[in-house]
Amino acid sequence: MESYKEENNVNRIIETYNSFALFISRSLSDIALLALRLIAAKIFLQSGITKWSGLFQFNEEKYDLFLYEFFCPDPVRDGALLLCDAETLEYVEGSATVTVIEYLAIFAGIAEVLFPILLIIGLFTRLGALGLIGMTLFIQLAVFPTWDHWWNPASWWFVSLLAVFAIGPGRLSLDNLLKLDGRRL
Repeated sequence: MESYKEENNVNRIIETYNSFALFISRSLSDIALLALRLIAAKIFLQSGITKWSGLFQFNEEKYDLFLYEFFCPDPVRDGALLLCDAETLEYVEGSATVTVIEYLAIFAGIAEVLFPILLIIGLFTRLGALGLIGMTLFIQLAVFPTWDHWWNPASWWFVSLLAVFAIGPGRLSLDNLLKLDGRRL
């Protein structure tokens, strides 16, 4: 008889805990997903806005950031993508490499504004998260390929964006309102 009471008490504790966990999950998961979307969006949007002088006016000073900080740094970063002459740390003026880097700078400026806006409003959220995951991996693997950069900040960006990509935007999104989040509601 005593064993039955103990088992019954354990079952009640488990049921109570499971009810509590379900309540927390239903109550907070959408807020947590919104927070993840906003945190990731803020970082990339702030960076993206600095690349523009106004609406559709790319800040040409940012070309130097891409040309010399990212793809031809002095000193050269081990493992980083080096697109200039390794000995002189210069580019051939008017070369295809310079043109590609300048287009890459503009693309990054567009993506760092567009994808975060998608995350903020929760529209095509998974596409926005996937785009920023790609940018995070490119930054990590080609521009700053060190463990220090991976652990802080890239891993935080990656994990936040991966959660949004895998789980979806949550109910606090236009995707949910428009039934674009892939779940049957």
